[in-house]
Amino acid sequence: MLWSVLPLIFPSVFAAQPSAPAPISAPLRDLEYGQLNFLHTTDTHGWLAGHLHEPSYSADWGDYISFSLRIREKVEAKGQDLLVIDTGDRVEGNGLYDSSIPKGIYLSEILRHQHIDILTSGNHELYQQNTSKNELLTTVPNFRGHYLSSNIDIYHPKTNELVPLAPRYKKFTTQLQGIRIVAFGFLFNFNGNYNNTVVQPVEKTIQESWFQEAIQDKEVDLFLVAGHVPAHSPEYRAIFKAIRKVHWATPIQFFGGHQHIRDYAQYDSRAFALASGRFMETIGFASIDGLSTSSQPSVASSPVFKRRYIDNNLFSFYHHTGLDQDTFPTEKGREVTQMITDARSALSLDTVFGCAPRNLWMTRVPYNDPDSIYNWLATEVLPQALKDESRGDSPAVAILNSGGIRFDIFKGEFTRDSAFIISPFPNKFRYVKDVPYDKVQLIMTVLNQQAKIVSTSEDENPYIHELGTPGQSHADGDYEEEETNKATEETRPLIIDGAGSHQAPLWAKRSDNPDIFPGYTTKDDAGTDGDDTIHSPVKNYMVPNCIQGHIPGNKTALSETVDLVYIEFLEPFLVLAGKFAQLDVDFINESEEYMSGVQLTDLITTWVGDNWKCDE
Repeated sequence: MLWSVLPLIFPSVFAAQPSAPAPISAPLRDLEYGQLNFLHTTDTHGWLAGHLHEPSYSADWGDYISFSLRIREKVEAKGQDLLVIDTGDRVEGNGLYDSSIPKGIYLSEILRHQHIDILTSGNHELYQQNTSKNELLTTVPNFRGHYLSSNIDIYHPKTNELVPLAPRYKKFTTQLQGIRIVAFGFLFNFNGNYNNTVVQPVEKTIQESWFQEAIQDKEVDLFLVAGHVPAHSPEYRAIFKAIRKVHWATPIQFFGGHQHIRDYAQYDSRAFALASGRFMETIGFASIDGLSTSSQPSVASSPVFKRRYIDNNLFSFYHHTGLDQDTFPTEKGREVTQMITDARSALSLDTVFGCAPRNLWMTRVPYNDPDSIYNWLATEVLPQALKDESRGDSPAVAILNSGGIRFDIFKGEFTRDSAFIISPFPNKFRYVKDVPYDKVQLIMTVLNQQAKIVSTSEDENPYIHELGTPGQSHADGDYEEEETNKATEETRPLIIDGAGSHQAPLWAKRSDNPDIFPGYTTKDDAGTDGDDTIHSPVKNYMVPNCIQGHIPGNKTALSETVDLVYIEFLEPFLVLAGKFAQLDVDFINESEEYMSGVQLTDLITTWVGDNWKCDE
């Protein structure tokens, strides 16, 4: 095992953003370089400023730019090559993206300063018309020649012609060694996109002539498949099999995402997939040795694949580059760090609404625990803040999907940025009136058992897999009540935002061992030594797909009727659940807006301002 311990960080060493905490020293495993090396990000969701409450993930995009440049210098000095990969979901999830008008005006400019060799779209780039339009007109040109879109088309906003979002694939040769690579860029079989885009199922795409011609290429040393697709997935398995029908021994390197986990999948001895976490917590590293090249096309040795999950902080960056606070930063990195600082200031992201008296967790405590963010929403925020005066004294039951909450709340200042981090989606509330209370409870039962009750076919339910909360969908996750979430490799569900074994970030040190603190302890197909930082494990607990809050009125008997209030994202799910509950309601045509114009983010910030006062 390659690892070492660096001295404690001195007070003079700070993360790039002014309000970010300094990283904490910890035992580290070294990177294992190879002939071809990769850095990988995925599911960054706007977190380009890093984590301002967690030292383990406090580096920003400027620091990452410096890190990639320094790693490139290091590997190229050895005659090796480096490729930088990003596999989508760069938008929605942080105030740096969500709070600007229009959204993303700062993010696009900050992103483009990183050299990225292969870039793909995620599903979040396709939910809104303006977001996918921005990908076509801004991000694709910013990364021209590097952005790939193997199975996504878009109706061009000027011609209304259906065109590929970006080129389907590319063939290129690495700069130093002449490694010949054929690369693709896929999205999983997603159909919750806005109607200005078309996502073709992967299984159909790989039957098309262009793909078949691409994999017929005999002068290729590596197939590189980047995509917003889980590392363990039917889609990647299908691509692997298609390539193997033509090339039984050519190495294949997959890069995935979407489940928000650290994961590494082995398809055979020459094909592996790396997924690199979420929210700029993880910089994925991979390397391959034993590849043939254009000058040595018949290397016979078996390739050797390695991987590492790097905690996104300066302590890790200094260690892996062999540099320090004086020699590590680059001019480009410093410029981008300042751009982020300026953007955060322009967006007033440090504006304080109140101060949280305690930490509120998504999955580190049971969902009915007082320290659960879901319990807080159900018992305090919804009953106290969600009330449409036009409904008079009519009681209501409000339903939220747990997947609409994206992160924990930390004790201390609750800012404008905190609000977008917790709930970034532009979801308003709708309701139908006079619904029998017992029917509402039956609907809740259906929603929270949907994996067993509701069909997941495309015709009946286009995106049922996106109902649940982040962090518990991965089949190998280590959660309480895990026996309800098992799946075999062939039937593993494509549901969003999973977490691998014990995967949960946490920076607070443990008193029993000051050098080991809780955090990612990943188990994957290559073992348990993938994390660069050696952590102690964190336990996580299952949470339901949906939670409910009771809004009081002048009716108290449970047999009476209530207003059924719901976040608008839930409407297609309620249509199906209502059928199972034998509720004769047309949610599409009979529902009305509840608390007109108010979104969940507004509701939370209002409640925080009224209830969480800061000490003077």
